[in-house]
Amino acid sequence: MSDATQARKARGRGGSARVIRHLVVLGHPAADSFNHAVAHSYAQAVEACGQQAIVRDLYALGSDPVLQAHERAGAADFRLSADVEEELALLANADAVVLVYPVWSGMPPAIVTGYVDRVMGAGIGDRAILAGEAPGAVAGKQLVLLTTSAATRPWLAERGQWHGLAEGFASYLESIFAFAGTRHRHLDAIVSPLAPDYAAQCLGRVADQARETCGTLLHLAHRAALGRSDPA
Repeated sequence: MSDATQARKARGRGGSARVIRHLVVLGHPAADSFNHAVAHSYAQAVEACGQQAIVRDLYALGSDPVLQAHERAGAADFRLSADVEEELALLANADAVVLVYPVWSGMPPAIVTGYVDRVMGAGIGDRAILAGEAPGAVAGKQLVLLTTSAATRPWLAERGQWHGLAEGFASYLESIFAFAGTRHRHLDAIVSPLAPDYAAQCLGRVADQARETCGTLLHLAHRAALGRSDPA
C-alpha cells in the first residue's frame, strides 16, 4: 500500500489528518542547477505520497548568512531578526528538514551554514549545547541531507573530506540540535554536461529518499494518533 493511500485511509478514519510537511532548504545560486532539480524531484515525490513540501530557495530569497551580534544567545540585547522569525515559523510546522546543497571547497556553501547558524541554532547558547539541553526549533524532527559534488566520493574520502562532511556536519547537527534521525544521500560526479541517464538515476535516488522519509513520518504520525501505544 502506497504512502498516499495510507494517508487517505487515515483521513477517512479520523476525518482530517494532520498535514505532514517537509521543509526543503535549497542552497545553490543558479536557478538551472542540478541542485534545483534535486530539490524539486524530492518535493514532487513528497506530494505524490500525499504529504506537503515547502521549498525555500535561499539565494532566490536573498537570505542573509551573517549572524548578527544581537542574534547570539546570551547577548544583552538579544533579539531575532524578522527574516529569522519567518523561517522559524516554517520550521515549527515542519516534520522534516531537508537541506539541499553542493559541496564546495570541502564544505557546504556559506548561505547554508548561515541558515544553520541563524535559523536552526536560533536562541541556542553554547552552554545549552554542552549540557545537552538545546531543544531549539528542530528537536524531534527528521533531518535529510541531499548533497552533490563534482568530485567522486572516493576522491573526497581519500582527502579526509567525506569524514568531515559526514561526521563534522551531518552527525554533529543531529547531535547538537536533537534531530530524531538523519539521512544523507550524496550524489557525486555531478559535472556539466551531465549524462541524461546518470541524471535520471540520481534523481531516482532522491525520489527514493523522499518516499522513505514520507514512510517514516507517516509511521510516526500513526503512533502519535494512537497515543504512542505502539513502541515499534
